[in-house]
Amino acid sequence: MNNQNQLHTALITGSTSGIGLELTRKLLDEGWQVIGLNRSAFPAEDTDIQNALRSGKLRWVQANLTNYDSLRTALVQIKSDTDSIDVLFNNAGGSASELRFSDQGHELHFELQTVIPYIIYMELIELLHKGQMKTVINTSTTAFKMVKQFDLNILERPAEFKKLFGPYAISKLGLSLWTREVAKSAKADGIQLLSVDPGGNNTLRGNKTSGLPFYIKPIMKWFFPHPSHGASLLYSAALSPTRHESGTFLVKNKAAALRFTEQGPAVLHRVHEIYEQRFRKMQSGKPASTPS
Repeated sequence: MNNQNQLHTALITGSTSGIGLELTRKLLDEGWQVIGLNRSAFPAEDTDIQNALRSGKLRWVQANLTNYDSLRTALVQIKSDTDSIDVLFNNAGGSASELRFSDQGHELHFELQTVIPYIIYMELIELLHKGQMKTVINTSTTAFKMVKQFDLNILERPAEFKKLFGPYAISKLGLSLWTREVAKSAKADGIQLLSVDPGGNNTLRGNKTSGLPFYIKPIMKWFFPHPSHGASLLYSAALSPTRHESGTFLVKNKAAALRFTEQGPAVLHRVHEIYEQRFRKMQSGKPASTPS
């Protein structure tokens, strides 16, 4: 156990399976306090996880992340019960098998993987300010290297649906683009934001409809590493002794180029507009703060 991390707190979305669950295990082993913000419960058969829940080292805050009322209630609870957050891991995501929409009417990938991480970041920014590490890790992907064109219309209203390389990849590109843009002003407050590709991982689950193209499933099953591989990349990005420039997109823990960066300001403007007009306005009637 690393004693210097005992007082550190991480919040992880999507932490009940796959990469997020492995990251949760790793942080708990290192002495961290972990908050899991998830729709589903942690595995009942996982003895270590259940022991951590009983001891209070691990907390589960339940929310349907793509429903603003549910998310708002969960975030209020977190802000009420938490003194500070050192690292925010926006990890929840996934590739759907068909075109779907959120309760707010947004394309589901765009909602979950572009908009929701921004809302969570903005709502928890004061807890990040109080933390020691002040770090945000947004789980992204290299799948968007296959994206041929990108703009807000494609991001919000995809004209076609393609498994993995369609709305999923495009929404992750949107996430990395706003991460890059927000980092410019957040740096002044000492907050570091990174978008990180966790690489290929075998996250197949037998009881879940997959949004993967049929030809990728056997490759993933036989050749992709255990999700602990991706968890270690997210962990390393957050705790690297050599801090990367805020806003950087990391692949294998090295800075990688982003395409369509000229679209970054428009993406940030749009997600902030949704946060202000659809989330914050419904919450209190107060205007939201500017991105930072």
